[in-house]
Amino acid sequence: MFVHYDPGKQQKPIKIWLEDLSQVDEGCLQQAVNLSNLPFVYKWPALMPDCHEGYGMPIGGVIATEGVIIPNAVGVDIGCGICFVRTGVPASILKEVDTGGRGKLIQAVVEEILRAVPTGFAHHKRKMPCSVLDRVGDYLSGDLMVPELEPEIDSGYYQVGTLGGGNHFIEIQEDEHGRAGLMVHSGSRNFGYKICNHFNKVARNLNARMGSPIPPSYDLAYLPVDSREGRQYLAWMQLAQDFAKENRSLIMKRVQEIFSDYLSRYAGIQEVSLEPPVNCHHNYASRERHYGKDLWVHRKGAIRAGRGEMGVIPGAMGSSSYVVEGLGNPESFCSCSHGAGRLCSRKKAKETYPVQQVIEDLKQRGVTLGKHKKGDVAEECRMAYKDIDSVLEQERDLVRPVLKLVTIGVVKG
Repeated sequence: MFVHYDPGKQQKPIKIWLEDLSQVDEGCLQQAVNLSNLPFVYKWPALMPDCHEGYGMPIGGVIATEGVIIPNAVGVDIGCGICFVRTGVPASILKEVDTGGRGKLIQAVVEEILRAVPTGFAHHKRKMPCSVLDRVGDYLSGDLMVPELEPEIDSGYYQVGTLGGGNHFIEIQEDEHGRAGLMVHSGSRNFGYKICNHFNKVARNLNARMGSPIPPSYDLAYLPVDSREGRQYLAWMQLAQDFAKENRSLIMKRVQEIFSDYLSRYAGIQEVSLEPPVNCHHNYASRERHYGKDLWVHRKGAIRAGRGEMGVIPGAMGSSSYVVEGLGNPESFCSCSHGAGRLCSRKKAKETYPVQQVIEDLKQRGVTLGKHKKGDVAEECRMAYKDIDSVLEQERDLVRPVLKLVTIGVVKG
C-alpha cells in the first residue's frame, strides 16, 4: 500500500493497495482525486488492488462519509456479490464420469444449469417466490414508498433467481484439496439498476437546489441521510441488497439440486454434503463505526473484511478464485478487493481476443463453458483481467487466503 497526496489537487490523501501510480489507470486516479475533495469524505478514499475506472467512483473503491449517502458510490447493481458453497464431492468424479450422449458429468451439469437458470436479459415467464419482496412493507413504511419505483417491485418477482450478463457467472470449481465447490456471482438485476438511477437523478436535482459545491462533472451527487430523499434511498438500497442476496441463494439452490440429481443419476452418489454458504455483497453502503465515529462506508467493488469475516474474491473466467478471511485492517475501513479487476474494457477485449482463441484457451485449461451466445465471450476472458494471485499479494495486510479454487465449469450470460 502507498499513499498518494498532491496538496495542489487534493484535500485528503488517497490510500492505494498497489505498488505505485503506474498501476492505476488515469481515469481511476482522477475519480479518486475527486473523492478526496468531497468535504464529507472521512479521512481518505481507499483503492483496492483491483481498482479501475467506474461511473463517478472507481470500481474497487471504498469511502466513509459523514451524514450523506452517494448512490453512484454504491453503483447500479446494488447488493451484487458472491455466494459460495463447498461440497464433499471429489471434483475428479465430475471430470471422469461419462454420461453417454451428454459427455462427461461436468458437461451435462453445466448444460442443465444453462437451461434451468435464465441468463443475460432473460427473466422468468411467471412470478417466482421471493420472501424479500413479500415483506416489502417492512422496508418501505410511511413516506419511504416511491411511486415511480413501485412497479419495479412487481417486476422483481420475474427477475429473482436469474443470473444476468456481463461478469456474472455460475461456476463449478475444484479446490486445492480436490473437492468440488459451487459459486454464484449475481446481484439485484434490473431492480437495483432502476433504484440507483432514480435516486442519482433525485440527488442531482436536490444538489442543484441546495447549491452544492460538488461539480456535476464528478457524477457524485449525494443525499443527506436525514432528508426524506436520503431515508428513501437507504430503505430502497437495503431492499435491493436483500433482494440480491435472495437472488443468489435461489440460484444456488437450483444449482445444488441439479448437481445432486446428476451425481445420483450418473455416479451413484445419493448424499451430497454441503458446507454452510459464504454469501457476501460487494456493491453496497452500510452504517459502521471506524476510528471512533459512526460513518456510512460505501463499497463499490469491494467486500467487507473485518477480523475473522469470511469472503470470496473471484478471479476472471478460467482462472482461480479465493475464499479469504478478513484481517480487520482499519486503513481500508475493513475492506478488500472484490475480484481481479479489469485490465481493458469489454470493447477492447473483443477487439483484441478472437472468440475462437478464448474458447480454445478455456478448453486447454479444462474448463467447460456454458453460454447461449458466444460472440461476446472475449469480454470476460481471463486476459482482460488482472492476475488474481497478484491482486491477493497486494492485500496481504487486508485478508488471509483460506482456500484456492480453480474453475472446471462456468455458465455465463
